[in-house]
Amino acid sequence: MKVISKTEQSQLATVYIAMNSSGKLVEFVESVQPPLTIEEKWVLIVSTLFGCPVDCTFCDAGGNYKGRLSMDEILFQIDYPVRLRYPDGNIGTKKLKVQFSRMGEPSFNPAVLDVLEKLPSLYKWQEFVPSLSTIAPQGTDKFFDRLLHIKKELYNESFQLQFSLHSTSLKERDRIIPVRKWDCRHMARYGEKFYNKGGKKITLNFAVSKDSIIDEKSLLRHFSPDVFLIKLTPVNPTFKARKNKIESMISDGDLLIRELGEKIRNAGFETIISIGELEENQIGSNCGQFLQAFLRSCEKMPEAYTYKVI
Repeated sequence: MKVISKTEQSQLATVYIAMNSSGKLVEFVESVQPPLTIEEKWVLIVSTLFGCPVDCTFCDAGGNYKGRLSMDEILFQIDYPVRLRYPDGNIGTKKLKVQFSRMGEPSFNPAVLDVLEKLPSLYKWQEFVPSLSTIAPQGTDKFFDRLLHIKKELYNESFQLQFSLHSTSLKERDRIIPVRKWDCRHMARYGEKFYNKGGKKITLNFAVSKDSIIDEKSLLRHFSPDVFLIKLTPVNPTFKARKNKIESMISDGDLLIRELGEKIRNAGFETIISIGELEENQIGSNCGQFLQAFLRSCEKMPEAYTYKVI
């Protein structure tokens, strides 16, 4: 693997594009989470597939699927920014977070689990948070059984698991995520096994649009607030979202998403509203944005993908 391009310099995030020996392209990100500095928290977001076969309705990473990354190709995305900043592998930031959530559904690639097993032997860190975001596809039970074992053996309370639901309506969820996947009952059972009391709660993530169906009573029927928390984030400006006429709930201000968050909070759930920095849209570093969509398109999007690629 070698890095062939990146976005122009930003204090917030950098998107790297790498090519493997077969000429396949992949992207990965390093970022900070304001107001925290990089000395306090550093986030690496890595890809697990070349493209993605799922093709969610608002995600520019979907489509053009060309297979799985190897363990070494995933590790490259971590090692490259680490060695740029910390050549000896002794990571100086107080908290390092590695998210397996860039291009691709991670549970389709067992090499993700190999990476999780190998990482503790490669670097020294003060605090490490591995994070895996999944739609929980049908047929991936063996992956999640092994993930549970690795979490208990190596990471215990530090692991952050996120299920991407996007809607409490089964019909709406099937439209947004057009593959077979676990139902809420299955996710709830697994989450309860995964959770350690006193550790990180399991995140239920919703990318919120103006038409989102998110019902707090439905959430309570399936998920315990003692085990699960709710994360609301706006649908980011992507070519796919525009094509499918999906409008973000915060396009006219963030009042509606905050009202929704208050309803869910009043139902008993810890609730995170993650709006982020608007500059991330320009960089293309937000979740669901894929820089190659901009590189392949002559169409301009003033609200996103405006940073130059160098």
